[in-house]
Amino acid sequence: MNRILIVDDESGVRAAIRGVLQDEGFQVSAVSSGEECLKLLAGDQRFEAIILDVWLPELDGLEVLRRAHELDPACPVVVISGHGTIETAVKATKLGAFDFLEKPLSLDKTVLTVQNALKQRRLEEENRRLKEKLEESTVLLGETPAIRSLREQIAIAAPSNGRVLILGDNGTGKELVARAIHAQSRRAAQPFVEVNCAAIPEELIESELFGHVRGAFTGATANKRGKFELADGGTLFLDEIGDMSLKTQAKVLRALQEGRIEPVGGSGGIDIDVRVIAATNKNLEEELRGGRFRDDLYYRLNVVPLRVPPLRERREDIPLLANHFLRLYGREYGRAPKQLEAAVVEALRTYDWPGNVRELRNMMERFMITVLEPVITLADLPAALREPGAVQVLESTDLGPLRQARERFETDYIRRALQLCRGNVSQTARILGVERSHLYRKLRAYGLLNHREPAAVAAHSPLPPDPRGLQGEGKG
Repeated sequence: MNRILIVDDESGVRAAIRGVLQDEGFQVSAVSSGEECLKLLAGDQRFEAIILDVWLPELDGLEVLRRAHELDPACPVVVISGHGTIETAVKATKLGAFDFLEKPLSLDKTVLTVQNALKQRRLEEENRRLKEKLEESTVLLGETPAIRSLREQIAIAAPSNGRVLILGDNGTGKELVARAIHAQSRRAAQPFVEVNCAAIPEELIESELFGHVRGAFTGATANKRGKFELADGGTLFLDEIGDMSLKTQAKVLRALQEGRIEPVGGSGGIDIDVRVIAATNKNLEEELRGGRFRDDLYYRLNVVPLRVPPLRERREDIPLLANHFLRLYGREYGRAPKQLEAAVVEALRTYDWPGNVRELRNMMERFMITVLEPVITLADLPAALREPGAVQVLESTDLGPLRQARERFETDYIRRALQLCRGNVSQTARILGVERSHLYRKLRAYGLLNHREPAAVAAHSPLPPDPRGLQGEGKG
């Protein structure tokens, strides 16, 4: 409930305003002096708005306004006066008053002004939260030399219009790097549009990138703008560019060369001004040699190459990142941030993190949900972190090509995670820190689709409470 404070030395005015505001559902407090008002604000009292009379018996209302803003800058103040002048209104506005009302008050106007003040406050708070969220999505945390160097490279590359190719393993934060480049560029006020090239079926990706006109194909019931057009003036982030087909690569290359796109089924082109940032976890030079990636597109994209280091190469940053994620999810779930005991910090630092930062983030979220105590202990960690040195002894008959061993391990690991999630592919993908489309490809490749439970059951199957499960482990 919104709490309103009335500050006026006339008891009749206080009673009238209190009555009409209470009728509107507000919780109202009232005092007769500026000293009482400041005493409340200096204590543990918080109000969503203040109605303040200028002419008070001792402390002047404008001085109360100035001190009130020092104590609670976010609280809007509506100034009222029976001896209003333009000069007084101007002074009040310069001191931060939301509005100025003259006595005798129109109670309807007073209620409307308070409602507008509260609406303005909500908008400002929402804007602040959005800014904080944006900063979290564009700030690279870490103090290791590799991350410091990466931040320096971003600062150099961002102001230009040069295309950037971001290389790195899954879960290292390639999208974060792309957003940081956009945020520091001259295009920061324009759109940032992301396309996951691995998640879009081949038959739809051309329409997704370039748009289509009505009737271009079955199901095209209306014109659709593509990602290139939506990003006009801003940045287009082509994630997992290494998974794009040669056919689509040729059309992207043409768009980059000509600065022009043509929607599917269209007869005319559309000029575009787009900065392209691409990312991949693949070795594109190997893809070039294998004929799976066009060399002309590679050289178009690879103007400024950036490499994002895996988490195992920046172990000193792990405690900083872990505590950041605990604070982040503490705010999201309305809980106090949990502490990591020293042994847990050491276990986190020695683990190899195959799922990189994404895996660490998922694990910290799980701890915020499942650990009830304020301190996270070794007992709360998955077995892979509690016993990092444990290895399976192999007989000579078990030995074979490394690829087969890796596939056997991956098949068993995914099967166990799928069982833990009762066949729910979306939950399994989240736990493993991979895209759902990527997990589907693995399930098909390893013949695991028959291990899924019916969708109706899986969709409502909660994770078991055992904190030693596989949540957050591996990268699939």
